[in-house]
Amino acid sequence: MATVQLTTQGFKEKVFDYDTVADWKFQGELPAIIDFYADWCGPCKMVAPILEELAVEYEGRIIIYKVNTDKEQELSAVFGIQSIPTLLFIGADGEPWMQPGVLPKFEFKKIIEQKMLQPAEKEA
Repeated sequence: MATVQLTTQGFKEKVFDYDTVADWKFQGELPAIIDFYADWCGPCKMVAPILEELAVEYEGRIIIYKVNTDKEQELSAVFGIQSIPTLLFIGADGEPWMQPGVLPKFEFKKIIEQKMLQPAEKEA
């Protein structure tokens, strides 16, 4: 499995339905990275193959979604996306945090291993 394209409706079904719930509650079963990008964005094109590799490498442990900000303007506005790429990380504890800009693969791996998977694997 590689990265998964996410629409606004898909986000509401798989991640968080901000229309019906006021306080953040992650609905996913696996930690997630959500990449807010655009097709015309150079830095987004740099990060895309890294995210594809990570989606394969961490299959079954995390899920990586992609949100096209040009097509999903409502969702982008809800999260106040000002620059792209912007990444929304959701760890095993369900708590989200955002990171704008491009990260090298080793930084993604560090975040995944130390911040996203740790809490879940300690409990197991």
